[in-house]
Amino acid sequence: HWRAFMILRFRLVAILGASVCTRAFTLLEAVSRDGLRLTSPRMMATPAGLAILFDCDGVLADTERDGHRVSFNRVFEERGFDFEWTVEEYGRMCEVGGGKERMTAYLNGFNGYRTSGWPAGYESPTTESLTKGLPDDPRRLELVRELHARKTALFQELIGSGVVPLRPGVLRVVDEAIAAEVPLAVCSTSNEAAVRTLVETLMGPERYARFSFFCGDVVPRKKPQPDVYNLAAQEMGLDKSECVVIEDSGIGNQAAKSAGVGWLVTK
Repeated sequence: HWRAFMILRFRLVAILGASVCTRAFTLLEAVSRDGLRLTSPRMMATPAGLAILFDCDGVLADTERDGHRVSFNRVFEERGFDFEWTVEEYGRMCEVGGGKERMTAYLNGFNGYRTSGWPAGYESPTTESLTKGLPDDPRRLELVRELHARKTALFQELIGSGVVPLRPGVLRVVDEAIAAEVPLAVCSTSNEAAVRTLVETLMGPERYARFSFFCGDVVPRKKPQPDVYNLAAQEMGLDKSECVVIEDSGIGNQAAKSAGVGWLVTK
């Protein structure tokens, strides 16, 4: 598989336009040169000695701007709310991991946004406290859950329509990884059903079957905490020295670094 590893290495760097972490680059070089071994003599847990853990939104497809943001705004319009998220505003809101948590932060005035507070009927909660970024007040919590469930349904419809394509080069990277027997996973703060819909719709059922999925509320703490990458390594039986994470955001990069895995950041 030497040739397949070499091709895969250059696809990850050149096609995705990534700025590369030295540790991840060294890992790819070692695997492409030595097959089942890194520079150390121990055997790897995977046949290829390498695993690729993709983020979803902004890595596999430009879903944040043209998918999630659009779906959130449609929900806000359906509910008669007097606000919507601009591209610039939503980009800043992506500093918060998770859709429910993102809406909560926005309605609580994150970075000065939504200064008028929660919609009518939700202005006087039983408590202003939060647990893991979500309201402790039952009615506010019910609201963000309802909004997010509807947003997820709209997002899946949008993806199914083909409006949001895969980013250029993604299929080539995935196909070359599969050919080289490299395990693949998607590790995302997004809802798992939405992520699965995206991968199966845009990549097809055969490629979809080669992925593991670690998404949404599968971990107690979302990015920038490292929990999702720790879980993926554990559940897939990987040594962290074998893992290369592909991310596009600051919080995702921080999660990968905190997990102690190699990482690439694509623009």
